[in-house]
Amino acid sequence: MRIGIPKEVVPGETRVALVPDSIPKLGKAGIEVSVESGAGVASGFTDAQYEEKGAQLVDRAAALGCDMVLAVHAPETDTLKQGGTLVCMADPFGQPQRVAELAQRGVTCFSLELMPRISRAQSMDVLSSMANVAGYKAVLLGAARSPKLFPLMMTAAGTVRPAKVFVLGAGVAGLQAIATARRLGAVVEAYDIRPATKIEVESLGARFIEFDLGAEDAQDEGGYARELTDEQKAKQAELMAQQIQGADVVITTAQVPGRKAPRLIPAGVVEGMKPGSVIVDMAAESGGNCECTVAGEEVDVGGVIVIGPRNLPASVCVSTSTLYANNLVSFLKELTKEGEMDIDLENETLREPLVCRGGEVTNERVREILS
Repeated sequence: MRIGIPKEVVPGETRVALVPDSIPKLGKAGIEVSVESGAGVASGFTDAQYEEKGAQLVDRAAALGCDMVLAVHAPETDTLKQGGTLVCMADPFGQPQRVAELAQRGVTCFSLELMPRISRAQSMDVLSSMANVAGYKAVLLGAARSPKLFPLMMTAAGTVRPAKVFVLGAGVAGLQAIATARRLGAVVEAYDIRPATKIEVESLGARFIEFDLGAEDAQDEGGYARELTDEQKAKQAELMAQQIQGADVVITTAQVPGRKAPRLIPAGVVEGMKPGSVIVDMAAESGGNCECTVAGEEVDVGGVIVIGPRNLPASVCVSTSTLYANNLVSFLKELTKEGEMDIDLENETLREPLVCRGGEVTNERVREILS
């Protein structure tokens, strides 16, 4: 089998699907790799490094014309080989029409965002890999913009009290944000609608804030937070306002796959925050948790800085490309046998990410959205 690695063309995307060190690992499995010339440059990987590891350098048409294509984002549908296979983050719930177009071209597509949250799939979980990095980077952005030092400092000139950080959402990104803020010395508080996350939050040295929203079943079968009702959202916002306004830096991470991000911080709450406070809204690209967020921009609201970063993982592309490539290599070990593709639908790590095959959209939720 020969797989193709195209250069990413989404604006601002600096990651690449495979790094040079991944090539020998696939070679041992009987898989050859064709890499579009320049595909890794934005991530700091040269063409020469790919060649040294055994990859063949080709043009874009040849890379996309391989039997299987590995990418970060889905490339142009009409450039893929008819009947070929695509493995990437296809955003199937946000862009279901693209899945339909892939199906019409006969492409078999695995969208890795749909990898089940089970123990044996952890090495293939691209969302967790990228969220870990995003949570870390969000705190660094907040620390860089805050006029207050994160750690406690005792000096001859006096004692500087540590900054107070409030993290909204204790998923993978939130937990990494908590850990990073704690490592920097901040006093950290966190909230999540799932009471089960309290143990994880406290294990990192943060204080878990509890609000009674009457949400007994706060997460779905996949381990993601369920979307709250309008009444629960209103109550949650009211209870959180005091916590938010008492913080120096607020990190928001709340997102629901395939839906607009829940609005957790109204403009009125932002206006009541202390001048110099910072909000880093990690949900900016899906609508934002804060009413004042503008995706890709930094907004000043009466002295409060609201940052809406886009694609945080791409800002540390050497590390995230390596993590993503490791996820793909693990996935290919499940997907291939003796160098050939072998789709075993009894294997949930293959069945769940499969969104289209044989000319049909196979994912039930995508079909529902399309209809």
